[in-house]
Amino acid sequence: MSDVIIRKAVSEDCASMLELIKELAEYEKALHEVTLTLDQFTEDGFGQSPVWGAFVAEFENEIVGISLYYDRYSTWKGRRLYLEDLVVTERLRGKQIGKLLFDATLEYGKSNHYSGMVFQVLNWNEPAINFYKKYSPKFDNEWLNVSIELKD
Repeated sequence: MSDVIIRKAVSEDCASMLELIKELAEYEKALHEVTLTLDQFTEDGFGQSPVWGAFVAEFENEIVGISLYYDRYSTWKGRRLYLEDLVVTERLRGKQIGKLLFDATLEYGKSNHYSGMVFQVLNWNEPAINFYKKYSPKFDNEWLNVSIELKD
């Protein structure tokens, strides 16, 4: 799809990006877990102290994909880029848009001197796993994901 534009996200993209995040959550059968508001999302990406960056894929003046990332630090490897979400709207999957976003994110990591990029993929998401295998990743079956909610 040569008419897809990959570019850095701007604050005006946040509403469309959040819709794609919700589409991903629905695909993962976890839409009820999305509690992030648009205001919070926008502030976290474009406010006083941004904590995430993103690339968007634009097709026919519509945001149809995102690659959202942030900094991670490894005491063994140094600066690592963490890919939080790579999402392409369902109706346009399989058209190489995910590859364009992923490649832009890898290039960003290389040009900004990160030592690598890390991310997670659900063990049942075969299409995503097969996509990532094209990049010769190291899948780690040793570590467990751990999460603690910090709510009052």
